[in-house]
Amino acid sequence: MEMSTIGLPPRRERAAAGAAARQHMPRAHHADWVPPADRRNPVDILVAQGRTRIQELLPTRYERMRASAFAFMRGSAAVMAADLAGQPRSGLDVQLCGDAHLANFGSYALPGGPRLFDVTDFDETLPGPFEWDVKRLAASFAVRGGEAGLDKAARRALAARSVRNYRKHMARLAKLSPSDVWDSRIDLADAIDAVDDRAIRHAIKKHLRAAGRAHGGQHGLVEQKGDGPRIRDHGSTEHIDRLRSTSETAFEAYRLAAPAHLAALLRRYRLADTAFKVVGVGSVGTFCALGLFVSGDGEILLLQAKEAQASVLEVGLPAWGFAHQGERVVAGQRLLEAAPDVFLGCPPAQVDGRWFYIRRLKDSRLVGVAELMEAEALDFSAALCGRTLARAHARGGDAVVLAGYMGQGEGFDGAVADFAMAYAEQTVRDWQDFCAALESGRLGIT
Repeated sequence: MEMSTIGLPPRRERAAAGAAARQHMPRAHHADWVPPADRRNPVDILVAQGRTRIQELLPTRYERMRASAFAFMRGSAAVMAADLAGQPRSGLDVQLCGDAHLANFGSYALPGGPRLFDVTDFDETLPGPFEWDVKRLAASFAVRGGEAGLDKAARRALAARSVRNYRKHMARLAKLSPSDVWDSRIDLADAIDAVDDRAIRHAIKKHLRAAGRAHGGQHGLVEQKGDGPRIRDHGSTEHIDRLRSTSETAFEAYRLAAPAHLAALLRRYRLADTAFKVVGVGSVGTFCALGLFVSGDGEILLLQAKEAQASVLEVGLPAWGFAHQGERVVAGQRLLEAAPDVFLGCPPAQVDGRWFYIRRLKDSRLVGVAELMEAEALDFSAALCGRTLARAHARGGDAVVLAGYMGQGEGFDGAVADFAMAYAEQTVRDWQDFCAALESGRLGIT
């Protein structure tokens, strides 16, 4: 029998290929950001994106984006995607998160296992140039640092720290076997224990303990009624009768399409309730439902059905042959996420004109370490998010090639930090223009 020829060349050849890619795209060129004369107006991009959203939720979306430049950045991934699409590219592709700002990293607990730190949002995921995620992450720290009152030098250092830790962790991963790279995880407890500052370490642990007490296994979302458990109407979670049928149909279509091993598990639960949930900033206006599943003995399982729209990255990247948008998100999450979600899947067809994917609602998710900690913890967050992004990219890309391209010096770090500072200023200007457009009624909201 003829042996398979599938596989990778030796490390030295791949590292050399990464270094050779500098001839095509020198690392110093990543510093460049000058808005082109024909740059599309960000408000126009948001208006066009809003046409695909649930219209009555647009005021909520825009109000959340108005809160700050960072909040605007969270809701305007489509704007940065359009800007990055016009930039020179390294040619080194990975599975992109697609919206790798610092608030899309967080922690979750494995069932019966440790708490991990990981990427937590995959709605925009698509294969593309690795630097797009790195630049968005660095720019988000430059913006957030400004809101924390840091001066220009400190904000640039913060952005550079996220890139430096990305580069260094990628170099460590490049020395591992493919299977060890695939199995690598970032244990949050170990990461926190490595923080030198005792006060910051104590503050983070205190916050995590408080989050665990507040949420527990049901996230504070379930209450007991006379006829059994129900999802609570609270904050951003609400029962909306006209959306119930779509939610129930999406969960049922997902159940019917589940592979045999998952179908065997799902048969042990019944769908007892659904509710609509307004999530995040960038996702506001897309359809998101919670499903409360209950076993015969009253045990609870919470699943989330999220609408999968076209990725904002498609403005600059080719189609990759996914059957539909739900499949795109599921495939990307499986590549990027360190711990597999056994419930991750999608209905095979549209439900009421929408594509969906289903996943388990993660336990005690820490949404944005940098936003929840005091300003002194931003350094910790930058380092941790940089490491985490490298781990994710190494699964859907080649750590050896990427490490070869970035090298051992700090040239790549500095270049991306310069970009981050320039793009942070651009983000503030865009936010100000957005607020003015909102006030003038240009967005159709007064």
